[in-house]
Amino acid sequence: MKSSRLSKNMFLLVLLMANMGISPAFSHHSNAMFNQDEVLALSGTIKEFQFTNPHTWIQLMVKDESGKEVEWSLEWGSPNNLGRQGVRPSTFPAGADVTIKTYPMKDGSPGGLFIGAQFSDGKTVGRWE
Repeated sequence: MKSSRLSKNMFLLVLLMANMGISPAFSHHSNAMFNQDEVLALSGTIKEFQFTNPHTWIQLMVKDESGKEVEWSLEWGSPNNLGRQGVRPSTFPAGADVTIKTYPMKDGSPGGLFIGAQFSDGKTVGRWE
């Protein structure tokens, strides 16, 4: 009888610990902060491509209406998934001129979710229609 209660308690403890590990993973992958009803096309120069886990980031320098450079942070997928699609750290070289389509941040800050890119030589990456 004591062994049965111990086994039940152990099972509940393992179940609780498993749920604690799963919940952050689901919440982490939310895109709620992006306005997916709007697509912005940003033309600028690549500052840096951060090909790191858990998500890659493209830092893009874009001139605003007054001519001042503003740094945009554009989130993309994981290096593992992108690597299987042929994306490499060298795909977005620093200094390259590019136009990037993005779902912008809902709060208006200079950031967004990457959709696709077209380089000055016509090469495209991601979804570009």
